[in-house]
Amino acid sequence: MRILISADMEGATGVTWPDDVVPGAAQWERCRSLFTSDVNAAVLGFHDGGADEVIINEAHATMRNLLLERLDERAQLLTGRHKALSMVEGVQHGDVDGIAFVGYHAGAGMEGVLAHTYLANQITGVWLNGVRASEGLLNAHVVAEFGVPVVLVTGDDVACEDALGYAPEALKVAVKDHVSRYAAVCRTPARTAADIRAAAKEAAALAVRHEPVHGGPFTVAVEFDAEHLAMAATVVPGVDRIGERKVAYTSETMYEGIRAFKAVTTIVSAAVEEQYG
Repeated sequence: MRILISADMEGATGVTWPDDVVPGAAQWERCRSLFTSDVNAAVLGFHDGGADEVIINEAHATMRNLLLERLDERAQLLTGRHKALSMVEGVQHGDVDGIAFVGYHAGAGMEGVLAHTYLANQITGVWLNGVRASEGLLNAHVVAEFGVPVVLVTGDDVACEDALGYAPEALKVAVKDHVSRYAAVCRTPARTAADIRAAAKEAAALAVRHEPVHGGPFTVAVEFDAEHLAMAATVVPGVDRIGERKVAYTSETMYEGIRAFKAVTTIVSAAVEEQYG
């Protein structure tokens, strides 16, 4: 049994505001340990449940946040940027039996601690075939095309509720309860580590590959907080303006769809000026 963990940071234990997740900030350095604790608990739990191998794909910002030296020695860590499938890199090789979304969060325009979709502020909403989409929903459609089930989701309570829509059978662990975008009632690391480990052990039984699910075509609509960002996004072939601050494109597969989304967000992030956005 081979498990892939897609590890994001905004949904980690104790994380509540930007300085907790912005590389280089003092609080980020402290929260790296909390993030690593959540991921390591999942690694331990999956091995408790019979996994032979667990590989972790870093999925936050620079994708160089986890502390390798604190992970269980059986784990492997894929760290660094510029990966073909970004947050779910590794699922495409045909040898993954189940995937865990650890440290996930709600999407842009939703309630939830540090809610966003790929870009911290510039995207105000993403819709997949008319349904408001989080990173979890987008990634769930990608992994389904490779026959890989989502077996575990951790994050705040809103992220767990969101996961009911895209991974109803997966185990969910809320490590904190949303109060506002920058506030939460947080459980202690000792408690969340125990909860995540227990859930991962149970989730291992769900790691059974299925037939690939091809649900396309997929229409992705993205709304930005400024008109010039929508204009910048149309540089990507197939991306069209559908409103003053909104663009859309259609892909036959979500594999193509997530790669186009990555291209859109990369170009848009380069079009943002420091003071005026």
